[in-house]
Amino acid sequence: MNRRPEHLTEREEEILRCIRRGIEDKGEGPSVRQLAHAVGMRSTASVAYHLANLERSGALIRDGRGWNTCRLGH
Repeated sequence: MNRRPEHLTEREEEILRCIRRGIEDKGEGPSVRQLAHAVGMRSTASVAYHLANLERSGALIRDGRGWNTCRLGH
């Protein structure tokens, strides 16, 4: 059972779905640029902002410097 904090925004849930799909399909999460494209955002900085929020909430855990090395938390 995947438990997520209840305070995630709809956009953050969408980003998590894209990351989950990337991990299932390719074994690693998509890049910030790929995430931006997948969720219809132009700004990679906005995606990075959402990723940082997800990391703070514990929904994502980064294993390295890049976001594509992250794994799902909780």
